[in-house]
Amino acid sequence: MTFRLEGYIGRLLEIILQANPLQVAFLKSSVASLETSESSALEGYIAYCLSSGFDFSYLAECYNTIVRDTLKEQFYFQRHGRYRHSSYADVAASVYQNEDYMKRYMYGLALTTYLWPNHRVIHRCFVDAFPRQQEGQYLEIGPGHGVYFMDAMRLGRYRRHLGIDISQTSIALTRSLLSSGNFGQFSNYEFVCADFLTDQVDGSFQAVVMGEVLEHVENPLAFLKKIRSLVDHKAFVFVTTAINAPAIDHIYLYDSPEAVTDMAVAAGFRVLKAQTAPYPGLTLQDSLVKKLPVNIALVMEPE
Repeated sequence: MTFRLEGYIGRLLEIILQANPLQVAFLKSSVASLETSESSALEGYIAYCLSSGFDFSYLAECYNTIVRDTLKEQFYFQRHGRYRHSSYADVAASVYQNEDYMKRYMYGLALTTYLWPNHRVIHRCFVDAFPRQQEGQYLEIGPGHGVYFMDAMRLGRYRRHLGIDISQTSIALTRSLLSSGNFGQFSNYEFVCADFLTDQVDGSFQAVVMGEVLEHVENPLAFLKKIRSLVDHKAFVFVTTAINAPAIDHIYLYDSPEAVTDMAVAAGFRVLKAQTAPYPGLTLQDSLVKKLPVNIALVMEPE
């Protein structure tokens, strides 16, 4: 099926579906719900990728890599009731230290920010909740593809923006996004390749964002407690994770929204909002009963 869409989005979807026609109904329904600003942002992101030397075929392969690998892990999870891997060591070499795979993974996830309705819900929550007038220092743990980090720089007024990621590839991708000139001029940002849990982080922060990290680590409570130790009493904290959501590098299994919010409270936070995004086409309750993926975003402040 050919998408009747003009521009880069239509061209990309045509190539995606040539290799993965089973995505037709899903993508057709999903792109119909894109807001004008989201369509513009996706067009701009694709244009940036093309200007960086990638073609539509590569971007389609990045997206389809996410789809194929996720489906494979979902089959495993439904069969065994657990994620395939349970430690960072199990996935470090094949994912985080594999530059070729990590690039495809990050570009693919950036596309799903707009193409998957559940990911759009979480991104919209971030944009709506982000403080426009707060000043101070901003910290992002695991900036990954860089879209949220760039949004924070556009929306906020922080004097310093620090990104910490365990993958040098992810840092390079975020740095490239910001320095490309495709999205404006950015300054006052820096990146450190480090393990957030074990390496020292200097400073007190007025905003901390950690997107889709907790499910990738062995001790998520320790991550949340460390964030709590780095923020002042007025800080904006935005954390996302996934429930019953197998992926190639997911190792910590949350089985309910309460499991996530209870852990946040135990770490010393007050949850101001818990935004869930159930499996596309299902209610939250049905998603939980069927053990299908649910995304969740927490807007928090220190207790």
